[in-house]
This record gives sequence, C-alpha cells and structure tokens, in this order.
Amino acid sequence: MPAVIFIAPFHLPVTMRFVYAVAALPNVRLGLISQEPIEKLAPDLRRRLAAYERVGDALDVGHLEAGVKAVARRLGGVDRLIGTLEQLQVQLGQLRDRLGIEGMGEEASRNFRDKARMKDVLQRAGVPCARHRRITSAGEGWAFALDVGYPLILKPPDAAAAKGTFRVTDAETLHHALSALRPSPERPAVAEEFVTGRERSFETVTIKGKPVWFSSTLYDPPPLHVLENPWIQWTVLMPREEETEDTRLARPHALAALQALGMGTGLSHMEWFRRDRPGGPPVAISEVGARPPGAQIVSLNSYAHGVDFYERWARLVVFDQWDAPPRKYAAGVAFFRGQGKTRPGARVVALHGVAEAQRELGELVVDVKLPQIGQPRAESYEGEGYAILRHPDTDVVARALRRMISTVRVELG
Repeated sequence: MPAVIFIAPFHLPVTMRFVYAVAALPNVRLGLISQEPIEKLAPDLRRRLAAYERVGDALDVGHLEAGVKAVARRLGGVDRLIGTLEQLQVQLGQLRDRLGIEGMGEEASRNFRDKARMKDVLQRAGVPCARHRRITSAGEGWAFALDVGYPLILKPPDAAAAKGTFRVTDAETLHHALSALRPSPERPAVAEEFVTGRERSFETVTIKGKPVWFSSTLYDPPPLHVLENPWIQWTVLMPREEETEDTRLARPHALAALQALGMGTGLSHMEWFRRDRPGGPPVAISEVGARPPGAQIVSLNSYAHGVDFYERWARLVVFDQWDAPPRKYAAGVAFFRGQGKTRPGARVVALHGVAEAQRELGELVVDVKLPQIGQPRAESYEGEGYAILRHPDTDVVARALRRMISTVRVELG
C-alpha cells in the first residue's frame, strides 16, 4: 500500500480536484500538507486522509521538509511526493533529493521552472524557441532590444500562465517594463523575441521519461493577449481528431524538449506557436511546465474521452499507470470575463445573453459555472465563469464557442 504525500499550499478548487482523485484511489495512504487549517476541508475528504499537517509557509522548502518528515512518520514512510502548483515544483524536487523519494529532482525541476534556463537547455538540444537572454540590469535589457528589435517580451524567470509578463513595443514600454521588473543579479528577468503565430498547447504523459500519450488544444486569442485585455472573453478548443497537422508539427519538438529538460513521470503542459513567418521554422516552443495544464484542459480531456482524467492522472503519478480510451468528442471551454468598471472592489452587477445562449447552444453544454450577481471581479485570467461544450464534430464546437463568447456578457460595476 503506497504512502503518498500531496502538498497543496492553498485549498484552491482546481487543486482539490487532484487531491480528491488521489484520495479516491484504492489501497493508498494519503497525507496532505497545506498552510490552511484542516477545518476548511470537506468532511468526506478529511475522512479519507491518513494524515494532515499544517505548515506556516507551504512554499518554503524548510517548512515543507519538516512537514513531510512529520507526515512520513505517521504514514510509516513516503513513496510519492506530489503537487500540481507551478510555484511548488522546485521545492518538490529539492525534497525528493533530500529525503530520497522517487521522482523528478531539483535540477530537472529548475529546467522547467526557470524560463531562461529552460530556453538555454532547449537551444542546446536544437529545439526551436524564441531568441532570449537572462538580464540582470536595465542596461542589458536595452542591449537586448538593440540586438533583437521590437516587439519583445520581458518577464520574471519563474513566470507562470503569462503573469508578470510585459509585451514591449517601443522604448517607452521597455522603460516601463524594466522599471516594474527591476532586473538585478539577485532577481534577474528574461528578455525574449516576440513570437507571432497561432498559439497552441501540447500535453504529454510520460512514465519514467518515456512518452505514452499526448493531446493538443487551440487558444483563441493567445493567453498574453487575454491578460493584457481583462475584458476579452476567450476559448480553448480540443479537436476530436487526435492526430492533426498541429500535432504532427509539434510532437517531435515536444518530445525532444521533454527529454532535454528531464521529464520523469507525469502530465506535462507545453505552450507553442505555429509560426506565420515565411521562411522560418513553423514551430516555436514558448515554455513547458512539468505539471498538469490549467484553463480547464484536464476537464476537456475528461469530456472528450468520456473518462475521468483527474483519476487517470492520480493513477499515473502514484502507480506509474496510464490508460486512456480513444477520443469520442471535440470539447471546448468559453471563459466569461467581466466588462465595465475595473476599479478595486468591482463586482458582477448583471449577466446578459444567458437565455439566448441556452436556447441556441444548451444541448452542447456539459458543464457550466455562471458568474453570480455580487461576485467580486476575478483576478484570474479564467474570469468569473465558464461553459464547457461537447459534440462529435470539431467544427460544431468551434462555431459554438465563438457564438457563446459573443452572446454572453458579464457586466461589472
């Protein structure tokens, strides 16, 4: 009976779906570490836990090491140490190395977490990606702009989901980005060539470094554009077709990237561009995460394949097992984001177009979280709500997603 420790710094709904999946596995002793009180857990989950340890800072490796040792004593050891949060991956690697726990160690984890280091590794492996440079001063940022030209991207080396990322189009926006990031030897930034093209994701399941399954999705519009424009509603589409021109283009580069970075066992998430530039390589890797994707992509896989992908992920990371049936449907998610006043304290004051969307598209909807009147404006790029649609025909889902985000409108006030 394997002993598993899951680190969930915060009881976020998406994180808890993965925790529930592990807790539901048969013949597993599960311990949970968090900085939140156990009283916040649902009673049914609390009953399934063999141990719970609250720590002061669940992103601090010292606090976590003490917590892991305490839980391991109660479990009689630890066979797996897992977590899904991007900001936790290096600490997980450090703890596995220090405590002799099987799984990806610190060096490989840093390859994924540090975006400048990641691009260095990818370039050495011949994987196509944007020109980049780690910068430790404002002067180095200006020098990179002179070498590469505008537009370009500036971001922290440990950015996640495009947060803290600046699109730089001229000297004025470069000055603003450098003033905000304040690059230094202690806190460097990453400067990158701005890549144009259609942005996609590529998910891969690997077991002990061997790829055994993949899928791909299409973003519309790209996540950075979504973050820069908090009113834009956006979509993610998973085609029914498992083999497409996109997957044929991306797969060899994705697998080469994972091998170079040192992926072990898990579900990884790669973002990449299908480039439009004539004469250049058709693919550019943006970044790769050694953790499950966000943006409801795990749920899309569940609906597209007709099985619970959270449960499949749990079996993967605990037992090194993977089994997924052929895809039966196309699936997509439309994210509803508030429009209107974006001042501090803004809330949802009205929801428009829901009845019309229900009449036209209701038969395609398999999951929905509608924004609620009085709900605070969301900080996440996923917005105040979403709807997931499914149909055997990819074109039907693609058209329905476009119709959904043009019909439903969230008003802030």
